[in-house]
Amino acid sequence: MLRNPALKTVHAATQRFVTSQVRNYSRRALTTLAAFPDLRMETMVQTTTKHGMDVIHDPLLSKGTAFSLSERERLGIRGLVPPRTQEMDKQLQRIIRNLRECRTPLEKFIFMTALQDRNETLYYRLLIDNLEELSQIIYTPTVGEACQRFHSIYRRSRGMYFSSLDRGQMAAMVHNWPHDQVDVIVVTDGSRVLGLGDLGANGMQIPIGKLSLYVAGGGIRPTSILPVVLDVGTNNESLLDDPLYLGMGHRRLEGDEYYSFVDEWVHAIQNRYPNALIQFEDFKYPHAYNLLHKYQDKICCFNDDIQSTSAVALAGVLAALKARGKSIDNLNEERIICVGAGSAGVGVCEGIIDCMVEQGKVKSREEAYSRIWMLDQHGLIGNSQLGATDGTTPAPIGLGDRANLDERQLCYLKKDMKDRMTLEEVVKAIKPTVMLGLSGAPGVFTEGAVRAMADGVEKPVVFPLSNPTHQSECTAEQAFKWTDGRAIFASGSPFKDVEYKGKTCKVNQINNAMSFPGLGLGVTVSRSSRVTGKMFMETAITIANMASEEQLKSGVLFPGVGQLREVSKEVAAKVCEVAYEQGLARAQLPPGSNLKTVIEESMWNPSYVSLIRLADH
Repeated sequence: MLRNPALKTVHAATQRFVTSQVRNYSRRALTTLAAFPDLRMETMVQTTTKHGMDVIHDPLLSKGTAFSLSERERLGIRGLVPPRTQEMDKQLQRIIRNLRECRTPLEKFIFMTALQDRNETLYYRLLIDNLEELSQIIYTPTVGEACQRFHSIYRRSRGMYFSSLDRGQMAAMVHNWPHDQVDVIVVTDGSRVLGLGDLGANGMQIPIGKLSLYVAGGGIRPTSILPVVLDVGTNNESLLDDPLYLGMGHRRLEGDEYYSFVDEWVHAIQNRYPNALIQFEDFKYPHAYNLLHKYQDKICCFNDDIQSTSAVALAGVLAALKARGKSIDNLNEERIICVGAGSAGVGVCEGIIDCMVEQGKVKSREEAYSRIWMLDQHGLIGNSQLGATDGTTPAPIGLGDRANLDERQLCYLKKDMKDRMTLEEVVKAIKPTVMLGLSGAPGVFTEGAVRAMADGVEKPVVFPLSNPTHQSECTAEQAFKWTDGRAIFASGSPFKDVEYKGKTCKVNQINNAMSFPGLGLGVTVSRSSRVTGKMFMETAITIANMASEEQLKSGVLFPGVGQLREVSKEVAAKVCEVAYEQGLARAQLPPGSNLKTVIEESMWNPSYVSLIRLADH
């Protein structure tokens, strides 16, 4: 406390001078850097009108024990935190020690959530420094259990909920969000969460987890992200019967009522945040495709399950070509089985088809479709009439529940093969080189099917991609055992490397996190008005080319999640290039600047900066 009146006057004058300088600097910075989000300003000083306990309880401002004495004085928190200042390195020691004492992944998830709720800078520093380990806690596979138990472990609100009670009010509601700039929004209706089905409002953990990876992996600022749940009800009977469930207690809106609800939300978001990137997440089929088709040419949006999954799966398939001594341009020579005909399965296959067509080695899109055999829960999508006719002429389709197939799925129908053939039967018939699993059906890659595949090719590419781990189509250990250690393996959820007959068989993870943080960074830096298929294809090729020849020979297809920030920089650069080439970029690249340097300087890096209190006018 300043007792001397003269010192008080000097102190007040100093505060006014600092405040004016910060404001003037901020104005100059915003004018100079309007073309690109540049975070150098934020590494110098951060301003706030908050005071006292409001500072301590704001996770975007709080430093815990790291406030300096001068900050404690000017922010009115002297005496409100322990007297000894401890910087971030000591805080991390304490946090890691306590984290290690958590016994289960869910306990670690709850611990990490509590840290995020009180100190986001420290949370993201810890996450970035331990990304390989902690990404499995804050996202898949642990996030699956956290979603299932969301209503039981709920502590503090994060993000926004738009429910069936809010129809007609969303344009006003969106202004309740406290931040005027939002760069990335992840939105779900909770209808198809991972491989767990309809979890309703419990799906909020998915947008929160995804956006944590945008910040940690892509350098997006934590103040410019927004997780959203569209609560249109749930058809999950156990949730409807649970008195602790926090979502709307009615069955899901469907049809026109559903689409008008989503449309109102999109218009509300566009009204306040017209430049924000919207990521649709965990929407069930066919809503996922219908919403993407409706909005992808109108606003800046994409569907993660369809397009991001497709990009990373395509990257894996291309890298697997290189691992077998082939060129990525030989994609059309692959024989691919996809088990799973939902939004993720069709999305992955469409990305592969797009790449085949782009490479120019197929005469038509129809020829590209002939290289993929798709199975749903009934078996191969084939000709229902074969066996009833001689099979020499096209037979009508749509008998029984095959009438539910839509036009996208029908592209994969094999007229020359019987409908509902089992996986093992299809494998023996076509001798596939690649087997993709996007079914959410654990164990569907049977020993007989995988062994039959290994009999036909030297290095079978086995990708069980369903999440979380217990939904995987097979385990890494099974894949290597059944292929005598010859498989090129990648999964959706993490598995450990496998020791088999004296050698280490490498496990890769087809993780969407390798794609969407870099995509979001590129879109944000370029201020692209749209997200295009070309951006995802270039993302896939970029990731596929990141592993060295030595890594490929050992079975490693691309970098791990621990190198996500480096991967994101490369992906963002390609996305920016595409945005400029396609005339979609609205940011002006400063003359003589290096794109990768601009991207790197735009990435937020968690560190404590000086806090200055501004007068609240």
